[in-house]
Amino acid sequence: MIDKVKIQRLPTGVPGLDELLGGGIPEYSFNLLAGTPGSGKTTMAHQMMFSLAGPDRRALFFTVLGEPPLKMLRYQQQFPFFDISKVNQSIKFVNLAADLLDGDFDRVLARIADEVRDFSPSLVFVDSFRSVVQSAQGMDRGAAGLQHFVQQLGMQMTSWLATTFLIGEYLAPEAESSPVFTVADGIIWMSQLVHRDALVRKIQVVKMRGQAQSLGVHTFRISDSGVEIFPRAVLRAAVTEVSIAGHQRLSMGVPELDRMMGGGVPAGYSLLLVGPSGSGKSVLATQFLAEGVSKGEAGVIAAFEKSPNQLLSHHLNELIENGHVGVINTRTLDLSIDEILHDLVAMIERMQAKRVVIDSLSGFELALAPSFRDDFRESLYRMVAVLTAMGVTVLMTAELEDRYEMLRFSSYGNAFLADAIIMQRYVELEGQLKRVISVIKVRASDHSKEIRFFDITAAGLVVGEPATQYAGMLTGRPVAAAAPASAPD
Repeated sequence: MIDKVKIQRLPTGVPGLDELLGGGIPEYSFNLLAGTPGSGKTTMAHQMMFSLAGPDRRALFFTVLGEPPLKMLRYQQQFPFFDISKVNQSIKFVNLAADLLDGDFDRVLARIADEVRDFSPSLVFVDSFRSVVQSAQGMDRGAAGLQHFVQQLGMQMTSWLATTFLIGEYLAPEAESSPVFTVADGIIWMSQLVHRDALVRKIQVVKMRGQAQSLGVHTFRISDSGVEIFPRAVLRAAVTEVSIAGHQRLSMGVPELDRMMGGGVPAGYSLLLVGPSGSGKSVLATQFLAEGVSKGEAGVIAAFEKSPNQLLSHHLNELIENGHVGVINTRTLDLSIDEILHDLVAMIERMQAKRVVIDSLSGFELALAPSFRDDFRESLYRMVAVLTAMGVTVLMTAELEDRYEMLRFSSYGNAFLADAIIMQRYVELEGQLKRVISVIKVRASDHSKEIRFFDITAAGLVVGEPATQYAGMLTGRPVAAAAPASAPD
Protein backbone atom coordinates (compact mmCIF):
# COMPACT_ATOMS: atom_id res chain seq x y z
CA MET A 1 0.00 0.00 0.00
CA ILE A 2 1.34 3.43 -0.93
CA ASP A 3 1.68 5.84 1.99
CA LYS A 4 -0.32 9.04 1.82
CA VAL A 5 1.46 12.27 0.95
CA LYS A 6 1.76 14.40 4.08
CA ILE A 7 1.24 18.10 3.44
CA GLN A 8 2.98 20.44 5.83
CA ARG A 9 0.89 23.32 7.15
CA LEU A 10 2.69 26.63 7.51
CA PRO A 11 1.76 28.83 10.49
CA THR A 12 0.64 32.18 9.12
CA GLY A 13 1.63 34.38 12.06
CA VAL A 14 -1.80 36.07 11.94
CA PRO A 15 -3.64 35.53 15.26
CA GLY A 16 -6.76 33.43 14.66
CA LEU A 17 -6.08 32.68 10.98
CA ASP A 18 -4.55 29.22 11.46
CA GLU A 19 -7.68 28.14 13.34
CA LEU A 20 -9.84 29.25 10.40
CA LEU A 21 -7.65 27.46 7.85
CA GLY A 22 -7.63 24.16 9.71
CA GLY A 23 -4.06 24.39 11.01
CA GLY A 24 -2.24 26.75 8.64
CA ILE A 25 -1.54 27.31 4.94
CA PRO A 26 -0.76 24.07 3.03
CA GLU A 27 2.81 24.18 1.77
CA TYR A 28 3.19 24.55 -2.04
CA SER A 29 -0.48 25.58 -2.35
CA PHE A 30 -1.81 28.16 -4.83
CA ASN A 31 -3.98 30.66 -2.92
CA LEU A 32 -6.15 33.67 -3.67
CA LEU A 33 -6.38 36.42 -1.05
CA ALA A 34 -9.33 38.47 -2.30
CA GLY A 35 -11.85 41.02 -1.15
CA THR A 36 -13.13 44.54 -1.28
CA PRO A 37 -10.82 47.59 -1.50
CA GLY A 38 -9.35 48.64 1.83
CA SER A 39 -10.28 45.42 3.65
CA GLY A 40 -6.70 44.67 4.73
CA LYS A 41 -5.51 42.17 2.11
CA THR A 42 -2.04 43.68 1.60
CA THR A 43 -1.51 44.13 5.34
CA MET A 44 -2.35 40.49 6.05
CA ALA A 45 -0.15 39.33 3.17
CA HIS A 46 2.81 41.25 4.60
CA GLN A 47 2.07 39.93 8.09
CA MET A 48 2.19 36.36 6.80
CA MET A 49 5.28 37.00 4.68
CA PHE A 50 7.37 38.57 7.45
CA SER A 51 6.30 35.82 9.86
CA LEU A 52 7.21 32.98 7.49
CA ALA A 53 10.27 34.40 5.69
CA GLY A 54 13.77 33.59 6.86
CA PRO A 55 17.16 32.40 5.60
CA ASP A 56 15.71 28.95 4.82
CA ARG A 57 12.38 30.23 3.45
CA ARG A 58 12.75 33.25 1.20
CA ALA A 59 9.89 35.33 -0.20
CA LEU A 60 9.28 37.26 -3.42
CA PHE A 61 6.64 40.02 -3.41
CA PHE A 62 5.56 41.18 -6.89
CA THR A 63 3.62 44.43 -7.31
CA VAL A 64 1.74 44.94 -10.57
CA LEU A 65 -0.36 48.08 -11.08
CA GLY A 66 -1.13 48.69 -7.44
CA GLU A 67 0.89 50.77 -5.03
CA PRO A 68 4.59 51.33 -5.83
CA PRO A 69 6.78 49.25 -3.49
CA LEU A 70 8.31 52.30 -1.76
CA LYS A 71 4.90 53.76 -0.93
CA MET A 72 3.59 50.39 0.23
CA LEU A 73 6.61 49.75 2.45
CA ARG A 74 6.36 53.21 3.99
CA TYR A 75 3.05 52.28 5.56
CA GLN A 76 3.68 48.59 6.21
CA GLN A 77 6.79 49.29 8.26
CA GLN A 78 4.59 51.01 10.87
CA PHE A 79 3.49 47.57 12.04
CA PRO A 80 5.63 45.64 14.54
CA PHE A 81 5.74 42.53 12.33
CA PHE A 82 7.77 44.47 9.71
CA ASP A 83 11.46 43.49 9.97
CA ILE A 84 13.68 45.75 7.88
CA SER A 85 16.61 43.33 8.25
CA LYS A 86 14.71 40.78 6.11
CA VAL A 87 14.25 43.16 3.15
CA ASN A 88 16.64 42.36 0.29
CA GLN A 89 17.90 39.39 2.31
CA SER A 90 15.10 36.85 2.77
CA ILE A 91 12.43 39.12 1.24
CA LYS A 92 12.63 40.78 -2.18
CA PHE A 93 10.17 43.22 -3.79
CA VAL A 94 9.77 43.34 -7.58
CA ASN A 95 7.62 45.79 -9.59
CA LEU A 96 6.00 44.28 -12.72
CA ALA A 97 4.16 47.42 -13.85
CA ALA A 98 6.39 48.04 -16.88
CA ASP A 99 6.11 44.42 -18.05
CA LEU A 100 2.31 44.38 -17.87
CA LEU A 101 1.84 47.71 -19.67
CA ASP A 102 2.86 46.06 -22.93
CA GLY A 103 -0.06 43.66 -22.53
CA ASP A 104 2.08 40.58 -22.99
CA PHE A 105 1.18 37.86 -20.50
CA ASP A 106 4.07 35.72 -21.71
CA ARG A 107 6.50 38.50 -20.89
CA VAL A 108 5.05 38.90 -17.40
CA LEU A 109 5.24 35.16 -16.85
CA ALA A 110 8.82 35.08 -18.11
CA ARG A 111 9.80 37.92 -15.77
CA ILE A 112 8.25 36.13 -12.81
CA ALA A 113 9.99 32.91 -13.82
CA ASP A 114 13.38 34.67 -14.06
CA GLU A 115 12.99 36.28 -10.64
CA VAL A 116 11.89 33.02 -9.06
CA ARG A 117 14.75 31.13 -10.66
CA ASP A 118 17.32 33.69 -9.49
CA PHE A 119 15.99 34.14 -5.92
CA SER A 120 14.71 30.57 -5.27
CA PRO A 121 11.82 31.66 -3.02
CA SER A 122 9.59 29.38 -0.99
CA LEU A 123 6.88 32.06 -0.88
CA VAL A 124 5.57 34.15 -3.79
CA PHE A 125 3.06 37.03 -3.52
CA VAL A 126 1.49 38.88 -6.48
CA ASP A 127 -0.28 42.17 -5.57
CA SER A 128 -2.60 43.19 -7.11
CA PHE A 129 -3.59 40.25 -9.26
CA ARG A 130 -6.83 42.06 -10.06
CA SER A 131 -4.71 44.37 -12.25
CA VAL A 132 -3.81 41.40 -14.42
CA VAL A 133 -7.49 40.51 -14.79
CA GLN A 134 -8.45 44.06 -15.76
CA SER A 135 -5.64 44.19 -18.29
CA ALA A 136 -6.82 40.93 -19.85
CA GLN A 137 -10.28 42.37 -20.51
CA GLY A 138 -8.80 44.95 -22.85
CA MET A 139 -6.54 42.58 -24.77
CA ASP A 140 -7.19 40.54 -27.86
CA ARG A 141 -6.46 37.29 -26.06
CA GLY A 142 -8.90 38.24 -23.29
CA ALA A 143 -10.10 35.55 -20.89
CA ALA A 144 -8.42 32.74 -22.81
CA GLY A 145 -5.05 34.40 -22.39
CA LEU A 146 -5.70 35.05 -18.72
CA GLN A 147 -6.71 31.44 -18.11
CA HIS A 148 -3.56 30.21 -19.83
CA PHE A 149 -1.50 32.66 -17.77
CA VAL A 150 -3.08 31.54 -14.46
CA GLN A 151 -2.67 27.84 -15.26
CA GLN A 152 0.96 28.29 -16.31
CA LEU A 153 1.71 30.39 -13.24
CA GLY A 154 0.16 27.82 -10.92
CA MET A 155 2.00 24.92 -12.58
CA GLN A 156 5.34 26.71 -12.47
CA MET A 157 5.03 27.77 -8.85
CA THR A 158 4.10 24.26 -7.82
CA SER A 159 7.01 22.79 -9.77
CA TRP A 160 9.33 25.31 -8.07
CA LEU A 161 8.00 24.21 -4.66
CA ALA A 162 6.65 27.66 -3.85
CA THR A 163 3.61 28.57 -1.76
CA THR A 164 1.84 31.27 -3.77
CA PHE A 165 -0.59 34.05 -2.87
CA LEU A 166 -2.43 36.09 -5.48
CA ILE A 167 -3.90 39.26 -3.98
CA GLY A 168 -6.81 40.96 -5.72
CA GLU A 169 -9.83 43.20 -5.33
CA TYR A 170 -13.21 41.61 -6.05
CA LEU A 171 -16.74 42.63 -5.14
CA ALA A 172 -18.12 39.18 -4.24
CA PRO A 173 -16.67 35.66 -4.52
CA GLU A 174 -19.72 34.12 -6.16
CA ALA A 175 -20.05 36.96 -8.70
CA GLU A 176 -16.68 36.38 -10.33
CA SER A 177 -16.06 33.95 -13.19
CA SER A 178 -12.32 34.47 -13.21
CA PRO A 179 -10.40 31.23 -13.86
CA VAL A 180 -8.24 31.91 -10.82
CA PHE A 181 -11.18 30.94 -8.60
CA THR A 182 -11.17 27.47 -10.17
CA VAL A 183 -7.40 26.95 -10.24
CA ALA A 184 -6.77 28.20 -6.68
CA ASP A 185 -6.23 25.62 -3.93
CA GLY A 186 -7.34 28.11 -1.31
CA ILE A 187 -9.52 31.22 -1.34
CA ILE A 188 -9.60 33.65 1.58
CA TRP A 189 -12.21 36.39 1.33
CA MET A 190 -11.95 39.70 3.24
CA SER A 191 -14.52 42.47 3.35
CA GLN A 192 -15.54 45.55 5.27
CA LEU A 193 -19.07 46.77 5.90
CA VAL A 194 -20.25 50.17 7.06
CA HIS A 195 -23.40 49.79 9.17
CA ARG A 196 -24.78 53.06 10.50
CA ASP A 197 -21.69 54.73 11.95
CA ALA A 198 -19.64 51.57 12.53
CA LEU A 199 -17.07 49.82 10.32
CA VAL A 200 -17.02 46.03 10.62
CA ARG A 201 -14.39 43.83 8.95
CA LYS A 202 -15.13 40.17 8.17
CA ILE A 203 -13.18 37.23 6.78
CA GLN A 204 -14.23 33.87 5.29
CA VAL A 205 -12.28 30.84 4.10
CA VAL A 206 -14.22 30.07 0.94
CA LYS A 207 -12.03 27.16 -0.10
CA MET A 208 -9.04 25.24 1.26
CA ARG A 209 -8.20 21.95 -0.41
CA GLY A 210 -7.14 18.94 1.62
CA GLN A 211 -8.17 20.15 5.07
CA ALA A 212 -11.28 21.06 7.04
CA GLN A 213 -11.49 24.81 7.43
CA SER A 214 -13.70 26.69 9.87
CA LEU A 215 -17.01 27.48 8.18
CA GLY A 216 -18.90 30.75 8.34
CA VAL A 217 -17.97 34.43 8.42
CA HIS A 218 -15.66 35.69 11.14
CA THR A 219 -14.75 39.17 12.35
CA PHE A 220 -11.28 40.67 12.39
CA ARG A 221 -9.64 43.92 13.40
CA ILE A 222 -6.65 45.86 12.09
CA SER A 223 -4.89 47.39 15.10
CA ASP A 224 -1.45 48.88 15.64
CA SER A 225 -0.17 45.28 15.82
CA GLY A 226 -1.66 44.24 12.46
CA VAL A 227 -4.50 41.88 11.61
CA GLU A 228 -6.14 39.87 14.40
CA ILE A 229 -8.99 37.44 13.64
CA PHE A 230 -11.68 36.39 16.08
CA PRO A 231 -13.14 33.01 15.04
CA ARG A 232 -16.85 32.54 15.67
CA ALA A 233 -17.61 30.96 19.01
CA VAL A 234 -18.40 27.30 18.37
CA LEU A 235 -19.05 24.71 21.06
CA ARG A 236 -16.73 21.86 20.12
CA ALA A 237 -17.58 18.25 20.85
CA ALA A 238 -14.48 17.84 23.00
CA VAL A 239 -15.54 20.78 25.14
CA THR A 240 -19.10 19.57 25.64
CA GLU A 241 -17.76 16.53 27.45
CA VAL A 242 -17.11 18.74 30.48
CA SER A 243 -19.77 17.75 33.01
CA ILE A 244 -21.32 20.01 35.61
CA ALA A 245 -21.03 18.53 39.07
CA GLY A 246 -24.40 19.44 40.56
CA HIS A 247 -23.25 18.66 44.10
CA GLN A 248 -20.44 21.25 43.92
CA ARG A 249 -21.72 24.66 45.01
CA LEU A 250 -20.08 28.07 44.97
CA SER A 251 -20.92 30.57 47.68
CA MET A 252 -22.29 33.94 46.59
CA GLY A 253 -20.54 35.61 49.51
CA VAL A 254 -23.93 36.15 51.27
CA PRO A 255 -24.66 33.22 53.64
CA GLU A 256 -28.43 33.72 53.76
CA LEU A 257 -28.63 33.98 49.96
CA ASP A 258 -26.66 30.73 49.67
CA ARG A 259 -29.27 29.08 51.88
CA MET A 260 -32.07 30.45 49.69
CA MET A 261 -30.36 28.91 46.64
CA GLY A 262 -30.10 25.50 48.26
CA GLY A 263 -26.44 25.82 49.21
CA GLY A 264 -25.08 28.31 46.68
CA VAL A 265 -24.89 28.38 42.88
CA PRO A 266 -23.88 25.04 41.30
CA ALA A 267 -20.39 25.16 39.75
CA GLY A 268 -20.45 25.63 35.99
CA TYR A 269 -23.88 27.29 35.98
CA SER A 270 -24.88 30.54 34.32
CA LEU A 271 -26.56 32.87 36.80
CA LEU A 272 -28.69 35.85 35.73
CA LEU A 273 -28.97 38.62 38.33
CA VAL A 274 -31.78 41.04 37.38
CA GLY A 275 -33.05 44.23 38.96
CA PRO A 276 -33.62 47.95 38.47
CA SER A 277 -30.92 50.59 38.60
CA GLY A 278 -29.33 50.98 42.03
CA SER A 279 -30.79 47.77 43.44
CA GLY A 280 -27.37 46.30 44.26
CA LYS A 281 -26.58 44.02 41.32
CA SER A 282 -22.97 45.15 41.00
CA VAL A 283 -22.47 44.93 44.77
CA LEU A 284 -23.58 41.29 44.79
CA ALA A 285 -21.41 40.57 41.74
CA THR A 286 -18.42 42.01 43.63
CA GLN A 287 -19.15 39.79 46.65
CA PHE A 288 -19.39 36.79 44.34
CA LEU A 289 -15.87 37.48 43.01
CA ALA A 290 -14.46 38.34 46.43
CA GLU A 291 -15.81 35.11 47.91
CA GLY A 292 -14.03 33.16 45.19
CA VAL A 293 -10.74 34.95 45.88
CA SER A 294 -11.06 34.14 49.60
CA LYS A 295 -11.18 30.45 48.61
CA GLY A 296 -8.26 30.69 46.20
CA GLU A 297 -10.39 31.00 43.03
CA ALA A 298 -9.36 33.70 40.58
CA GLY A 299 -12.07 35.67 38.82
CA VAL A 300 -12.62 37.77 35.69
CA ILE A 301 -14.96 40.73 35.21
CA ALA A 302 -16.09 42.33 31.97
CA ALA A 303 -17.52 45.68 33.11
CA PHE A 304 -19.34 47.30 30.22
CA GLU A 305 -20.75 50.21 32.18
CA LYS A 306 -17.64 51.37 34.03
CA SER A 307 -14.01 51.92 33.20
CA PRO A 308 -11.41 49.94 35.20
CA ASN A 309 -10.70 52.90 37.51
CA GLN A 310 -14.43 53.26 38.31
CA LEU A 311 -15.07 49.65 39.31
CA LEU A 312 -17.62 50.03 42.04
CA SER A 313 -15.70 49.61 45.25
CA HIS A 314 -12.32 49.91 46.86
CA HIS A 315 -12.54 46.19 47.66
CA LEU A 316 -12.91 45.14 44.03
CA ASN A 317 -10.21 47.54 42.86
CA GLU A 318 -7.92 46.06 45.48
CA LEU A 319 -8.60 42.52 44.20
CA ILE A 320 -7.82 43.71 40.66
CA GLU A 321 -4.61 45.49 41.67
CA ASN A 322 -3.43 42.38 43.54
CA GLY A 323 -3.99 40.24 40.44
CA HIS A 324 -6.77 38.09 41.90
CA VAL A 325 -9.42 39.43 39.50
CA GLY A 326 -8.75 40.18 35.84
CA VAL A 327 -10.52 42.96 33.94
CA ILE A 328 -11.53 42.80 30.27
CA ASN A 329 -11.11 46.14 28.51
CA THR A 330 -14.54 46.85 27.07
CA ARG A 331 -14.30 50.60 26.57
CA THR A 332 -13.82 50.21 22.81
CA LEU A 333 -17.15 50.31 21.00
CA ASP A 334 -18.03 48.43 17.81
CA LEU A 335 -16.88 45.08 19.19
CA SER A 336 -18.17 41.65 18.23
CA ILE A 337 -19.26 38.86 20.55
CA ASP A 338 -16.41 36.72 19.22
CA GLU A 339 -13.84 39.42 19.94
CA ILE A 340 -15.04 39.75 23.54
CA LEU A 341 -15.20 35.98 23.99
CA HIS A 342 -11.66 35.65 22.61
CA ASP A 343 -10.38 38.03 25.30
CA LEU A 344 -12.46 36.33 28.01
CA VAL A 345 -11.25 32.83 27.19
CA ALA A 346 -7.61 33.99 26.97
CA MET A 347 -7.79 35.64 30.39
CA ILE A 348 -9.69 32.73 31.96
CA GLU A 349 -7.05 30.27 30.76
CA ARG A 350 -4.16 32.52 31.79
CA MET A 351 -5.53 33.10 35.31
CA GLN A 352 -7.17 29.66 35.69
CA ALA A 353 -10.29 31.59 36.71
CA LYS A 354 -13.38 29.83 38.04
CA ARG A 355 -15.76 32.78 38.25
CA VAL A 356 -16.73 35.29 35.54
CA VAL A 357 -18.93 38.37 35.86
CA ILE A 358 -20.52 40.20 32.91
CA ASP A 359 -21.81 43.55 34.14
CA SER A 360 -24.17 44.25 32.45
CA LEU A 361 -25.96 42.70 29.47
CA SER A 362 -27.47 46.04 28.43
CA GLY A 363 -24.02 47.66 28.46
CA PHE A 364 -22.68 44.60 26.64
CA GLU A 365 -25.18 45.05 23.83
CA LEU A 366 -24.37 48.75 23.47
CA ALA A 367 -20.66 47.93 23.18
CA LEU A 368 -21.34 45.79 20.11
CA ALA A 369 -21.20 47.14 16.60
CA PRO A 370 -24.76 47.84 15.34
CA SER A 371 -24.58 45.01 12.78
CA PHE A 372 -24.08 42.48 15.62
CA ARG A 373 -26.97 43.66 17.79
CA ASP A 374 -29.62 41.98 15.62
CA ASP A 375 -28.15 38.58 16.53
CA PHE A 376 -27.45 39.48 20.16
CA ARG A 377 -29.48 36.68 21.75
CA GLU A 378 -28.03 34.00 19.46
CA SER A 379 -24.47 35.24 19.96
CA LEU A 380 -24.93 35.52 23.73
CA TYR A 381 -26.21 31.94 23.80
CA ARG A 382 -23.06 30.73 22.06
CA MET A 383 -20.84 32.70 24.41
CA VAL A 384 -22.49 31.42 27.58
CA ALA A 385 -22.39 27.85 26.24
CA VAL A 386 -18.65 28.07 25.55
CA LEU A 387 -17.83 29.57 28.97
CA THR A 388 -19.93 27.16 31.03
CA ALA A 389 -18.58 24.21 29.02
CA MET A 390 -15.13 25.27 30.27
CA GLY A 391 -16.41 24.65 33.81
CA VAL A 392 -16.57 28.39 34.58
CA THR A 393 -19.45 29.80 36.64
CA VAL A 394 -20.85 32.89 34.92
CA LEU A 395 -22.78 35.67 36.66
CA MET A 396 -24.55 38.12 34.33
CA THR A 397 -26.33 41.25 35.49
CA ALA A 398 -29.30 42.71 33.61
CA GLU A 399 -31.25 45.86 34.32
CA LEU A 400 -35.05 45.84 34.41
CA GLU A 401 -37.28 48.89 34.15
CA ASP A 402 -38.73 50.20 37.41
CA ARG A 403 -42.38 49.25 36.86
CA TYR A 404 -44.64 48.46 39.77
CA GLU A 405 -47.40 47.11 37.55
CA MET A 406 -45.26 44.53 35.76
CA LEU A 407 -43.30 41.53 37.01
CA ARG A 408 -40.58 40.30 34.66
CA PHE A 409 -37.73 37.91 35.25
CA SER A 410 -35.28 39.07 32.60
CA SER A 411 -34.59 41.67 29.95
CA TYR A 412 -34.47 40.97 26.20
CA GLY A 413 -36.05 37.55 26.81
CA ASN A 414 -32.71 36.19 28.02
CA ALA A 415 -34.04 34.06 30.89
CA PHE A 416 -33.62 30.91 28.79
CA LEU A 417 -29.83 31.47 28.88
CA ALA A 418 -29.61 31.10 32.63
CA ASP A 419 -29.41 28.00 34.78
CA ALA A 420 -30.30 30.18 37.78
CA ILE A 421 -32.03 33.54 38.22
CA ILE A 422 -31.94 35.94 41.17
CA MET A 423 -34.23 38.97 41.11
CA GLN A 424 -33.85 42.20 43.05
CA ARG A 425 -36.75 44.68 43.28
CA TYR A 426 -37.95 47.84 44.95
CA VAL A 427 -41.21 47.92 46.92
CA GLU A 428 -42.92 50.92 48.54
CA LEU A 429 -43.69 50.65 52.27
CA GLU A 430 -45.02 53.60 54.29
CA GLY A 431 -43.54 56.17 51.95
CA GLN A 432 -40.14 54.47 51.63
CA LEU A 433 -38.55 52.31 48.95
CA LYS A 434 -37.34 48.98 50.29
CA ARG A 435 -35.21 46.41 48.48
CA VAL A 436 -36.31 42.78 48.22
CA ILE A 437 -34.59 39.73 46.74
CA SER A 438 -35.86 36.35 45.57
CA VAL A 439 -34.52 33.23 43.86
CA ILE A 440 -36.58 32.64 40.71
CA LYS A 441 -34.95 29.39 39.63
CA VAL A 442 -31.99 27.08 40.16
CA ARG A 443 -32.09 24.41 37.51
CA ALA A 444 -32.25 20.81 38.82
CA SER A 445 -32.15 22.02 42.41
CA ASP A 446 -34.58 22.90 45.16
CA HIS A 447 -34.48 26.50 46.36
CA SER A 448 -36.36 28.91 48.63
CA LYS A 449 -39.52 30.55 47.30
CA GLU A 450 -39.33 33.37 49.84
CA ILE A 451 -39.12 37.07 49.09
CA ARG A 452 -36.64 38.62 51.52
CA PHE A 453 -35.76 42.19 52.42
CA PHE A 454 -32.10 43.13 52.02
CA ASP A 455 -29.84 46.07 52.71
CA ILE A 456 -26.56 47.29 51.27
CA THR A 457 -24.14 48.07 54.08
CA ALA A 458 -20.43 48.82 54.36
CA ALA A 459 -19.90 45.05 54.52
CA GLY A 460 -21.89 44.47 51.35
CA LEU A 461 -25.30 42.98 50.68
CA VAL A 462 -27.08 41.60 53.79
CA VAL A 463 -30.30 39.58 53.48
CA GLY A 464 -32.93 40.23 56.17
CA GLU A 465 -36.42 39.03 57.08
CA PRO A 466 -39.05 37.45 54.81
CA ALA A 467 -41.60 39.83 53.27
CA THR A 468 -44.49 37.39 53.25
CA GLN A 469 -46.54 39.35 55.81
CA TYR A 470 -47.02 42.26 53.44
CA ALA A 471 -50.13 41.91 51.28
CA GLY A 472 -49.77 42.90 47.63
CA MET A 473 -45.98 42.66 47.62
CA LEU A 474 -45.89 39.86 45.04
CA THR A 475 -47.67 41.97 42.42
CA GLY A 476 -45.42 44.94 43.02
CA ARG A 477 -48.32 47.27 43.98
CA PRO A 478 -47.52 50.04 46.48
CA VAL A 479 -48.48 48.93 50.00
CA ALA A 480 -49.69 51.28 52.75
CA ALA A 481 -51.92 49.07 54.89
CA ALA A 482 -51.44 47.15 58.12
CA ALA A 483 -47.70 47.48 58.43
CA PRO A 484 -46.14 46.57 61.78
CA ALA A 485 -44.81 49.27 64.07
CA SER A 486 -41.23 48.75 62.90
CA ALA A 487 -40.77 47.62 59.30
CA PRO A 488 -37.51 45.89 58.51
CA ASP A 489 -34.81 47.98 56.80
